[in-house]
Amino acid sequence: MISRRCLVAALAASSVAALHAPTAMAQANDYPNRPIKLIVPFAAGGSTDMVARLLADKMGAVLGKAVVVDNKGGAGGSLGADAIAKSAPDGYTIGMATVSTHGANPAIYAKLPYDAVKDFAPITNVMAVPSVFVVHTSVPAKSMKEFIALAKASPGKYTFASPGTGSLGHANIENFMDLADIKLLHIPYKGAGQAINDALAGQVDSMTDNLPSTLPHIKSGKLRPLAVLALKRSPVLPDVPTYSELGYPGMGDGGWFGLVAPAGTPKAIIDKLNAAAHKVMASADYIERMNAISGESMANTPAQFAKQIDAAIARYQGVAKKANIRLD
Repeated sequence: MISRRCLVAALAASSVAALHAPTAMAQANDYPNRPIKLIVPFAAGGSTDMVARLLADKMGAVLGKAVVVDNKGGAGGSLGADAIAKSAPDGYTIGMATVSTHGANPAIYAKLPYDAVKDFAPITNVMAVPSVFVVHTSVPAKSMKEFIALAKASPGKYTFASPGTGSLGHANIENFMDLADIKLLHIPYKGAGQAINDALAGQVDSMTDNLPSTLPHIKSGKLRPLAVLALKRSPVLPDVPTYSELGYPGMGDGGWFGLVAPAGTPKAIIDKLNAAAHKVMASADYIERMNAISGESMANTPAQFAKQIDAAIARYQGVAKKANIRLD
């Protein structure tokens, strides 16, 4: 038997929901009526920024209001991700999610200012982009097999750069060292820009980074690609094998970039953003520009993207545990 107190509480809750439902619907119908901020949790010029700007330009045209990119880099993407999570859930602040912010970081950092699952409403995955393992041309290895042989002959002699301890680049190479049974010396930097500059100068022997950021330096002949982290070979580097082809399927299938909103953003607004992003991703111009950076469309539903985030966290939890990477 339901008590009078429970009945009153239930009626009150249903009344509140009924009052808020028309408001939420009105907001969704009127959405957007002002510019939308798209937070990129990394510095301008990197791969996440490139994808965000490609998407923002065209989503603004579809939605009828500008989508303005706001770069908030720092702490491996954690500062920007936290800014997204703590924004008002009204659809006027959305953000980019990556395998770093919603995969490696939750697995590696003991104390993140955000919860990669509870604090976000997934909108859609956008694009898969390969990463590539490169060496400076002074390294006497023309293939990954030769590089592994060099590393095994001189454990700890050859160095690898990463954007920082606990970064995705660090985790991926730690994973590879475990799988290939080699030992490289880790040189952490404060960001991918510094890391790639020293790789170009020959101050470090190797590194892994997203292909769009690295491709110009590969084409110029300053860096030599040995492997790509992707489901299949990149059309812009058709002669470079995937890790799986080399016998290391445990490296996974590469990174991705997606759109998220703060948790609590109305479903109707999420659906509008999803539809707008998918319309952009189907356009010929977007596809051409995506192919130019060796990207692959990952358009999906919010529920499907949520499952991809869960899978990324679980994968990097395994990598972090095996490599003993854990940061406060």
